[in-house]
Amino acid sequence: MEENKRTRQVAAEAERSSAVRAELQRLGVAKIDLAFKAVQDGITRTEDGRLVARSDSGEIPVKDYLTSFVSENPEFLPARIAGGTGMTVTLKAPSGGRETVSIEQIRPGMSAEEMQRVREEIVRVASQTLRGM
Repeated sequence: MEENKRTRQVAAEAERSSAVRAELQRLGVAKIDLAFKAVQDGITRTEDGRLVARSDSGEIPVKDYLTSFVSENPEFLPARIAGGTGMTVTLKAPSGGRETVSIEQIRPGMSAEEMQRVREEIVRVASQTLRGM
């Protein structure tokens, strides 16, 4: 009996977690795990099985609570504009004489010099493509 009760509790917690994460994803949250950790303690299941959030004004539906949370914490949403004020990096297509870069050479943990070489190669190929070469 005790094991059956624990199994049901684990399943209910997994379902609650999944429902909250799905709603966060639907709201466009980029950092779902971080946002989930921030809101998980305030969300419970009622006697009739509904997920609600406990707030100063009482119980509110999870959807309303998460919508409010996301609007109050826009840092969980993806950046609307890449870069920032004053970001004016322009890469010029390098003159020939360099070796080409293959997709297999691009990998996490590349050095800054390798990454710069890849960027320059991308600019070179893109500018050739735009010129119709």
